[in-house]
Amino acid sequence: MSTPVARSALIRLTMLGTCAGALAGLGVLLFRWCIELSQTLFLPGAQVGNYEGLSGWEQFLLPVAGGLLLGAVFSRIPKHYLQIGVVHILDRIHLPGKERLPLGNTLVQFFGGLVAIVSGQSVDREGPGVHIGAASANLIGSVIPTSAEENHTLIACGAAASIAAAFNTPLAGVVFVIEVLQVKYRIIRFFPVIMAAVVGAIISRGIYGQHPAFTIPSMNMGSLLELPFIAVMGFVIGLFAMLFVSMSEIILRTTRRWPLTRCYVLAGLCTGILAQWTPQIMGISYDTLELMLHGQAVVTLVLALIFTKLIATATCIGLRIPGGLIGPMLVIGGAIGSVSGFVADGLYPAYAGSIGFYAILGMVAMLGAALRAPLSALIALLELTANPNIILPGMLAVVSANVANLLLLGKDSAFSTMLQVFKDTPDKP
Repeated sequence: MSTPVARSALIRLTMLGTCAGALAGLGVLLFRWCIELSQTLFLPGAQVGNYEGLSGWEQFLLPVAGGLLLGAVFSRIPKHYLQIGVVHILDRIHLPGKERLPLGNTLVQFFGGLVAIVSGQSVDREGPGVHIGAASANLIGSVIPTSAEENHTLIACGAAASIAAAFNTPLAGVVFVIEVLQVKYRIIRFFPVIMAAVVGAIISRGIYGQHPAFTIPSMNMGSLLELPFIAVMGFVIGLFAMLFVSMSEIILRTTRRWPLTRCYVLAGLCTGILAQWTPQIMGISYDTLELMLHGQAVVTLVLALIFTKLIATATCIGLRIPGGLIGPMLVIGGAIGSVSGFVADGLYPAYAGSIGFYAILGMVAMLGAALRAPLSALIALLELTANPNIILPGMLAVVSANVANLLLLGKDSAFSTMLQVFKDTPDKP
Protein backbone atom coordinates (compact mmCIF):
# COMPACT_ATOMS: atom_id res chain seq x y z
CA MET A 1 0.00 0.00 0.00
CA SER A 2 1.30 3.44 -0.85
CA THR A 3 2.28 5.75 1.97
CA PRO A 4 0.76 9.20 2.52
CA VAL A 5 4.07 10.71 1.42
CA ALA A 6 4.04 8.73 -1.83
CA ARG A 7 0.41 9.67 -2.50
CA SER A 8 1.19 13.32 -1.85
CA ALA A 9 4.16 13.19 -4.24
CA LEU A 10 2.02 11.57 -6.94
CA ILE A 11 -0.71 14.20 -6.57
CA ARG A 12 1.88 16.99 -6.70
CA LEU A 13 3.54 15.57 -9.81
CA THR A 14 0.22 15.02 -11.57
CA MET A 15 -0.75 18.63 -10.91
CA LEU A 16 2.64 19.77 -12.18
CA GLY A 17 2.12 17.58 -15.26
CA THR A 18 -1.23 19.23 -15.92
CA CYS A 19 0.36 22.69 -15.82
CA ALA A 20 3.25 21.44 -17.93
CA GLY A 21 0.87 20.13 -20.57
CA ALA A 22 -0.92 23.46 -20.75
CA LEU A 23 2.31 25.46 -21.09
CA ALA A 24 3.78 23.07 -23.64
CA GLY A 25 0.60 22.93 -25.70
CA LEU A 26 0.31 26.71 -25.79
CA GLY A 27 4.00 27.11 -26.66
CA VAL A 28 3.82 24.63 -29.54
CA LEU A 29 0.63 26.11 -30.93
CA LEU A 30 2.06 29.65 -30.67
CA PHE A 31 5.01 28.45 -32.74
CA ARG A 32 2.64 26.92 -35.32
CA TRP A 33 0.54 30.10 -35.42
CA CYS A 34 3.62 32.27 -36.04
CA ILE A 35 4.65 30.02 -38.93
CA GLU A 36 1.20 30.06 -40.52
CA LEU A 37 0.79 33.82 -40.05
CA SER A 38 4.18 34.50 -41.63
CA GLN A 39 3.35 32.28 -44.60
CA THR A 40 0.00 33.93 -45.23
CA LEU A 41 1.67 37.36 -45.28
CA PHE A 42 3.87 36.69 -48.31
CA LEU A 43 2.96 33.41 -50.05
CA PRO A 44 0.69 33.63 -53.12
CA GLY A 45 -3.01 33.71 -52.31
CA ALA A 46 -2.19 34.15 -48.61
CA GLN A 47 -2.19 30.34 -48.54
CA VAL A 48 -0.22 28.42 -45.92
CA GLY A 49 2.48 26.28 -47.54
CA ASN A 50 1.84 27.54 -51.07
CA TYR A 51 5.49 27.57 -52.14
CA GLU A 52 4.39 26.02 -55.44
CA GLY A 53 2.79 29.37 -56.30
CA LEU A 54 6.14 31.16 -56.25
CA SER A 55 8.17 31.68 -59.42
CA GLY A 56 11.23 29.53 -60.05
CA TRP A 57 13.61 32.32 -59.06
CA GLU A 58 11.66 32.96 -55.86
CA GLN A 59 11.75 29.25 -55.01
CA PHE A 60 15.52 29.32 -55.45
CA LEU A 61 16.30 32.61 -53.71
CA LEU A 62 13.98 32.24 -50.69
CA PRO A 63 15.82 29.36 -48.94
CA VAL A 64 19.19 30.89 -49.86
CA ALA A 65 18.13 34.20 -48.29
CA GLY A 66 16.83 32.32 -45.26
CA GLY A 67 20.18 30.56 -44.94
CA LEU A 68 22.03 33.89 -45.14
CA LEU A 69 19.81 35.42 -42.47
CA LEU A 70 20.19 32.43 -40.16
CA GLY A 71 23.94 32.37 -40.68
CA ALA A 72 24.32 36.09 -40.03
CA VAL A 73 22.40 35.84 -36.74
CA PHE A 74 23.52 32.43 -35.48
CA SER A 75 27.21 33.14 -36.09
CA ARG A 76 26.93 35.96 -33.52
CA ILE A 77 25.18 33.88 -30.86
CA PRO A 78 27.32 32.15 -28.19
CA LYS A 79 27.77 28.49 -29.09
CA HIS A 80 26.17 27.13 -25.94
CA TYR A 81 22.87 28.73 -27.02
CA LEU A 82 22.95 26.88 -30.35
CA GLN A 83 22.26 23.48 -28.75
CA ILE A 84 18.65 23.01 -29.80
CA GLY A 85 16.05 20.51 -30.98
CA VAL A 86 15.23 16.93 -30.00
CA VAL A 87 18.95 16.10 -29.89
CA HIS A 88 19.43 18.79 -27.23
CA ILE A 89 16.52 17.42 -25.18
CA LEU A 90 17.81 13.85 -25.54
CA ASP A 91 21.19 15.01 -24.26
CA ARG A 92 19.97 17.12 -21.35
CA ILE A 93 17.38 14.70 -20.06
CA HIS A 94 20.06 12.10 -19.32
CA LEU A 95 22.70 14.40 -17.82
CA PRO A 96 22.59 14.61 -14.00
CA GLY A 97 22.61 18.21 -12.84
CA LYS A 98 21.31 19.57 -16.16
CA GLU A 99 17.59 18.99 -15.78
CA ARG A 100 16.82 22.65 -16.52
CA LEU A 101 16.45 23.76 -20.14
CA PRO A 102 18.00 27.22 -20.70
CA LEU A 103 15.61 29.91 -21.90
CA GLY A 104 18.20 31.29 -24.33
CA ASN A 105 18.38 28.01 -26.26
CA THR A 106 14.60 27.88 -26.45
CA LEU A 107 14.38 31.38 -27.93
CA VAL A 108 17.04 30.47 -30.49
CA GLN A 109 15.04 27.37 -31.39
CA PHE A 110 11.76 29.29 -31.66
CA PHE A 111 12.98 32.07 -33.94
CA GLY A 112 15.52 29.94 -35.79
CA GLY A 113 12.90 27.30 -36.54
CA LEU A 114 10.44 29.99 -37.61
CA VAL A 115 12.89 31.50 -40.12
CA ALA A 116 13.98 28.09 -41.39
CA ILE A 117 10.47 26.83 -42.08
CA VAL A 118 9.05 30.07 -43.48
CA SER A 119 12.04 30.46 -45.82
CA GLY A 120 11.20 27.07 -47.29
CA GLN A 121 13.95 24.86 -45.85
CA SER A 122 13.02 21.17 -46.01
CA VAL A 123 12.42 20.73 -42.26
CA ASP A 124 9.40 20.54 -39.96
CA ARG A 125 7.90 22.26 -36.93
CA GLU A 126 7.59 19.12 -34.76
CA GLY A 127 11.29 18.85 -33.88
CA PRO A 128 11.47 22.47 -32.70
CA GLY A 129 8.07 21.93 -31.09
CA VAL A 130 9.43 19.19 -28.83
CA HIS A 131 12.16 21.56 -27.63
CA ILE A 132 9.74 24.45 -27.18
CA GLY A 133 7.18 22.27 -25.40
CA ALA A 134 9.72 20.67 -23.07
CA ALA A 135 11.30 24.03 -22.23
CA SER A 136 7.89 25.66 -21.68
CA ALA A 137 6.99 22.92 -19.20
CA ASN A 138 10.41 23.25 -17.59
CA LEU A 139 9.66 26.91 -16.78
CA ILE A 140 7.55 25.68 -13.88
CA GLY A 141 10.78 24.89 -12.07
CA SER A 142 11.75 28.57 -12.12
CA VAL A 143 8.50 29.54 -10.37
CA ILE A 144 7.89 26.61 -8.02
CA PRO A 145 10.75 24.91 -6.15
CA THR A 146 11.24 21.53 -7.85
CA SER A 147 13.69 18.69 -7.41
CA ALA A 148 15.96 17.30 -10.12
CA GLU A 149 13.61 14.32 -10.51
CA GLU A 150 10.63 16.62 -10.93
CA ASN A 151 12.45 18.74 -13.51
CA HIS A 152 13.31 15.54 -15.39
CA THR A 153 9.63 14.60 -15.36
CA LEU A 154 8.57 18.08 -16.49
CA ILE A 155 10.78 17.80 -19.58
CA ALA A 156 9.14 14.46 -20.40
CA CYS A 157 5.70 16.02 -19.82
CA GLY A 158 6.45 18.91 -22.18
CA ALA A 159 7.76 16.60 -24.90
CA ALA A 160 4.70 14.34 -24.70
CA ALA A 161 2.33 17.32 -24.74
CA SER A 162 4.09 18.83 -27.76
CA ILE A 163 3.63 15.67 -29.86
CA ALA A 164 0.04 15.35 -28.63
CA ALA A 165 -0.70 18.97 -29.57
CA ALA A 166 1.11 18.79 -32.92
CA PHE A 167 -0.67 15.69 -34.27
CA ASN A 168 -3.66 15.39 -31.93
CA THR A 169 -2.25 12.03 -30.83
CA PRO A 170 -1.95 12.01 -27.01
CA LEU A 171 -1.04 8.34 -26.57
CA ALA A 172 1.64 8.52 -29.26
CA GLY A 173 3.08 11.49 -27.38
CA VAL A 174 3.45 9.40 -24.23
CA VAL A 175 5.12 6.50 -26.04
CA PHE A 176 7.38 8.94 -27.92
CA VAL A 177 8.88 9.92 -24.55
CA ILE A 178 9.66 6.27 -23.78
CA GLU A 179 11.03 5.22 -27.16
CA VAL A 180 12.68 8.35 -28.56
CA LEU A 181 13.72 10.24 -25.42
CA GLN A 182 14.43 6.92 -23.66
CA VAL A 183 12.74 7.92 -20.41
CA LYS A 184 12.35 4.86 -18.22
CA TYR A 185 8.80 3.92 -17.33
CA ARG A 186 7.76 4.49 -13.74
CA ILE A 187 4.16 4.96 -12.63
CA ILE A 188 4.85 8.01 -10.50
CA ARG A 189 6.58 9.63 -13.50
CA PHE A 190 4.10 8.64 -16.21
CA PHE A 191 0.91 9.72 -14.47
CA PRO A 192 1.93 13.36 -15.00
CA VAL A 193 3.26 12.58 -18.51
CA ILE A 194 -0.10 11.08 -19.50
CA MET A 195 -1.92 14.04 -17.97
CA ALA A 196 0.31 16.47 -19.85
CA ALA A 197 -0.38 14.70 -23.16
CA VAL A 198 -4.12 14.83 -22.50
CA VAL A 199 -4.01 18.55 -21.76
CA GLY A 200 -1.84 19.24 -24.82
CA ALA A 201 -4.31 17.38 -27.05
CA ILE A 202 -7.28 19.19 -25.48
CA ILE A 203 -5.73 22.58 -26.18
CA SER A 204 -4.98 21.54 -29.76
CA ARG A 205 -8.54 20.33 -30.28
CA GLY A 206 -9.93 23.49 -28.76
CA ILE A 207 -8.02 25.60 -31.29
CA TYR A 208 -7.84 23.42 -34.41
CA GLY A 209 -10.83 21.12 -33.92
CA GLN A 210 -11.41 17.47 -33.10
CA HIS A 211 -9.79 16.02 -36.20
CA PRO A 212 -6.21 14.66 -36.29
CA ALA A 213 -3.39 16.54 -37.98
CA PHE A 214 -4.28 15.07 -41.37
CA THR A 215 -7.64 14.52 -43.05
CA ILE A 216 -7.59 10.79 -43.68
CA PRO A 217 -10.36 9.03 -45.64
CA SER A 218 -11.75 5.66 -44.59
CA MET A 219 -9.36 2.95 -45.77
CA ASN A 220 -8.85 -0.78 -45.36
CA MET A 221 -6.70 -3.57 -46.74
CA GLY A 222 -8.32 -5.14 -49.77
CA SER A 223 -7.13 -8.72 -49.24
CA LEU A 224 -4.71 -10.82 -47.20
CA LEU A 225 -2.91 -11.39 -50.49
CA GLU A 226 -1.43 -7.92 -50.05
CA LEU A 227 0.49 -8.83 -46.88
CA PRO A 228 3.63 -10.17 -48.62
CA PHE A 229 3.76 -7.04 -50.75
CA ILE A 230 3.32 -4.85 -47.64
CA ALA A 231 6.21 -6.67 -45.97
CA VAL A 232 8.45 -6.00 -48.99
CA MET A 233 7.35 -2.36 -49.02
CA GLY A 234 8.24 -2.02 -45.34
CA PHE A 235 11.66 -3.56 -45.94
CA VAL A 236 12.37 -1.09 -48.77
CA ILE A 237 11.22 1.81 -46.59
CA GLY A 238 13.59 0.66 -43.85
CA LEU A 239 16.47 0.90 -46.33
CA PHE A 240 15.44 4.43 -47.28
CA ALA A 241 15.18 5.39 -43.60
CA MET A 242 18.70 4.21 -42.93
CA LEU A 243 19.91 5.90 -46.13
CA PHE A 244 18.54 9.14 -44.72
CA VAL A 245 20.23 8.62 -41.35
CA SER A 246 23.53 7.72 -43.01
CA MET A 247 23.45 10.72 -45.36
CA SER A 248 22.65 13.10 -42.50
CA GLU A 249 25.45 11.62 -40.39
CA ILE A 250 28.05 11.84 -43.18
CA ILE A 251 27.15 15.44 -43.97
CA LEU A 252 27.19 16.41 -40.29
CA ARG A 253 30.57 14.75 -39.65
CA THR A 254 32.04 16.40 -42.75
CA THR A 255 30.77 19.91 -42.01
CA ARG A 256 30.69 19.89 -38.20
CA ARG A 257 33.45 22.51 -37.89
CA TRP A 258 32.39 24.62 -40.87
CA PRO A 259 31.19 28.20 -40.26
CA LEU A 260 27.43 28.29 -39.78
CA THR A 261 26.85 30.82 -42.56
CA ARG A 262 28.49 28.50 -45.08
CA CYS A 263 26.42 25.54 -43.84
CA TYR A 264 23.10 27.37 -43.91
CA VAL A 265 23.63 28.93 -47.33
CA LEU A 266 24.67 25.55 -48.74
CA ALA A 267 21.50 24.00 -47.31
CA GLY A 268 19.45 26.79 -48.89
CA LEU A 269 21.18 26.27 -52.24
CA CYS A 270 20.42 22.55 -52.14
CA THR A 271 16.76 23.14 -51.32
CA GLY A 272 16.43 25.93 -53.90
CA ILE A 273 17.94 23.82 -56.69
CA LEU A 274 15.85 20.74 -55.94
CA ALA A 275 12.74 22.92 -55.65
CA GLN A 276 13.06 23.66 -59.37
CA TRP A 277 11.86 20.09 -59.97
CA THR A 278 9.63 19.60 -56.97
CA PRO A 279 8.72 22.83 -55.14
CA GLN A 280 6.57 20.65 -52.89
CA ILE A 281 9.70 19.87 -50.83
CA MET A 282 9.79 23.42 -49.50
CA GLY A 283 8.64 23.91 -45.92
CA ILE A 284 6.63 21.32 -44.06
CA SER A 285 4.99 19.74 -47.18
CA TYR A 286 1.90 18.55 -45.32
CA ASP A 287 -0.37 19.88 -48.09
CA THR A 288 1.30 17.47 -50.51
CA LEU A 289 1.05 14.68 -47.95
CA GLU A 290 -2.71 15.27 -47.79
CA LEU A 291 -2.89 14.74 -51.58
CA MET A 292 -1.08 11.41 -51.18
CA LEU A 293 -3.44 10.28 -48.46
CA HIS A 294 -6.39 10.96 -50.76
CA GLY A 295 -4.70 9.29 -53.73
CA GLN A 296 -4.63 12.58 -55.67
CA ALA A 297 -0.85 12.89 -56.23
CA VAL A 298 0.38 11.66 -59.61
CA VAL A 299 2.97 8.90 -59.68
CA THR A 300 5.67 11.05 -61.34
CA LEU A 301 5.43 13.60 -58.52
CA VAL A 302 5.65 11.09 -55.69
CA LEU A 303 8.55 9.28 -57.37
CA ALA A 304 10.49 12.54 -57.62
CA LEU A 305 9.57 13.53 -54.06
CA ILE A 306 11.11 10.36 -52.62
CA PHE A 307 14.55 11.48 -53.72
CA THR A 308 14.35 15.28 -53.67
CA LYS A 309 12.75 15.44 -50.22
CA LEU A 310 15.20 12.89 -48.84
CA ILE A 311 18.26 14.67 -50.24
CA ALA A 312 17.05 18.14 -49.24
CA THR A 313 16.13 17.10 -45.69
CA ALA A 314 19.28 15.06 -45.09
CA THR A 315 21.30 18.06 -46.27
CA CYS A 316 19.39 20.49 -44.04
CA ILE A 317 19.68 18.25 -40.99
CA GLY A 318 23.34 17.47 -41.64
CA LEU A 319 24.11 21.17 -42.07
CA ARG A 320 22.33 21.95 -38.77
CA ILE A 321 19.38 23.96 -40.07
CA PRO A 322 17.26 24.60 -36.91
CA GLY A 323 14.28 22.48 -37.92
CA GLY A 324 13.02 18.94 -37.40
CA LEU A 325 12.93 15.70 -39.36
CA ILE A 326 9.73 14.02 -38.16
CA GLY A 327 7.52 15.69 -40.78
CA PRO A 328 9.90 14.98 -43.69
CA MET A 329 10.01 11.32 -42.65
CA LEU A 330 6.23 11.22 -42.92
CA VAL A 331 6.33 12.85 -46.35
CA ILE A 332 9.08 10.57 -47.72
CA GLY A 333 7.37 7.48 -46.30
CA GLY A 334 4.04 8.63 -47.70
CA ALA A 335 5.63 9.06 -51.13
CA ILE A 336 7.17 5.57 -51.08
CA GLY A 337 3.84 4.18 -49.88
CA SER A 338 1.99 5.98 -52.68
CA VAL A 339 4.29 4.51 -55.32
CA SER A 340 3.78 1.11 -53.69
CA GLY A 341 0.04 1.65 -53.94
CA PHE A 342 0.31 2.25 -57.69
CA VAL A 343 2.35 -0.95 -58.02
CA ALA A 344 -0.08 -2.93 -55.86
CA ASP A 345 -2.97 -1.73 -57.98
CA GLY A 346 -1.23 -3.24 -61.00
CA LEU A 347 -0.42 -6.50 -59.20
CA TYR A 348 -3.78 -6.94 -57.45
CA PRO A 349 -6.31 -4.95 -59.50
CA ALA A 350 -9.24 -6.72 -57.89
CA TYR A 351 -7.94 -6.76 -54.31
CA ALA A 352 -5.51 -3.94 -53.60
CA GLY A 353 -6.34 -1.25 -51.04
CA SER A 354 -6.40 2.41 -51.95
CA ILE A 355 -3.33 4.53 -52.73
CA GLY A 356 -3.95 6.42 -49.48
CA PHE A 357 -3.91 3.14 -47.56
CA TYR A 358 -0.38 2.44 -48.74
CA ALA A 359 0.63 6.07 -48.21
CA ILE A 360 -0.22 6.00 -44.52
CA LEU A 361 1.47 2.62 -44.05
CA GLY A 362 4.56 4.13 -45.64
CA MET A 363 4.37 7.13 -43.33
CA VAL A 364 4.40 5.11 -40.12
CA ALA A 365 6.96 2.58 -41.42
CA MET A 366 9.40 5.37 -42.28
CA LEU A 367 8.82 7.15 -38.99
CA GLY A 368 9.22 3.95 -36.96
CA ALA A 369 12.45 2.98 -38.75
CA ALA A 370 14.13 6.42 -38.78
CA LEU A 371 13.36 7.10 -35.11
CA ARG A 372 13.62 3.45 -34.02
CA ALA A 373 10.20 3.97 -32.44
CA PRO A 374 7.88 1.24 -33.76
CA LEU A 375 5.27 1.52 -31.00
CA SER A 376 5.03 5.30 -31.32
CA ALA A 377 4.48 4.91 -35.05
CA LEU A 378 1.80 2.25 -34.63
CA ILE A 379 -0.08 4.16 -31.96
CA ALA A 380 0.06 7.28 -34.13
CA LEU A 381 -1.39 5.17 -36.96
CA LEU A 382 -4.29 4.10 -34.78
CA GLU A 383 -4.95 7.61 -33.46
CA LEU A 384 -4.68 9.26 -36.87
CA THR A 385 -7.01 6.81 -38.62
CA ALA A 386 -9.32 5.77 -35.74
CA ASN A 387 -9.38 2.45 -37.62
CA PRO A 388 -8.25 -0.70 -35.75
CA ASN A 389 -8.41 -2.72 -38.97
CA ILE A 390 -5.32 -0.96 -40.28
CA ILE A 391 -3.15 -2.03 -37.36
CA LEU A 392 -2.37 -5.53 -38.70
CA PRO A 393 -0.83 -4.35 -41.99
CA GLY A 394 0.69 -1.41 -40.12
CA MET A 395 2.48 -3.75 -37.72
CA LEU A 396 3.85 -5.77 -40.61
CA ALA A 397 5.11 -2.67 -42.43
CA VAL A 398 6.72 -1.17 -39.32
CA VAL A 399 8.41 -4.42 -38.26
CA SER A 400 9.69 -5.06 -41.80
CA ALA A 401 11.17 -1.55 -41.94
CA ASN A 402 12.97 -2.02 -38.62
CA VAL A 403 14.18 -5.50 -39.59
CA ALA A 404 15.80 -4.01 -42.69
CA ASN A 405 17.83 -1.77 -40.42
CA LEU A 406 18.74 -4.41 -37.86
CA LEU A 407 19.71 -7.11 -40.35
CA LEU A 408 21.56 -5.06 -42.94
CA LEU A 409 22.76 -1.80 -41.41
CA GLY A 410 22.29 -1.77 -37.66
CA LYS A 411 21.99 2.03 -37.58
CA ASP A 412 20.77 3.79 -34.46
CA SER A 413 17.90 6.29 -34.53
CA ALA A 414 18.38 9.57 -36.36
CA PHE A 415 18.44 11.56 -33.12
CA SER A 416 20.86 9.25 -31.30
CA THR A 417 23.14 9.22 -34.33
CA MET A 418 23.22 13.01 -34.49
CA LEU A 419 23.88 13.24 -30.75
CA GLN A 420 26.83 10.85 -31.07
CA VAL A 421 28.33 12.99 -33.83
CA PHE A 422 28.10 16.08 -31.61
CA LYS A 423 29.81 14.19 -28.78
CA ASP A 424 32.54 12.89 -31.09
CA THR A 425 33.27 16.33 -32.53
CA PRO A 426 32.54 18.94 -29.85
CA ASP A 427 32.68 22.65 -30.63
CA LYS A 428 36.04 24.30 -30.17
CA PRO A 429 36.18 26.44 -27.01
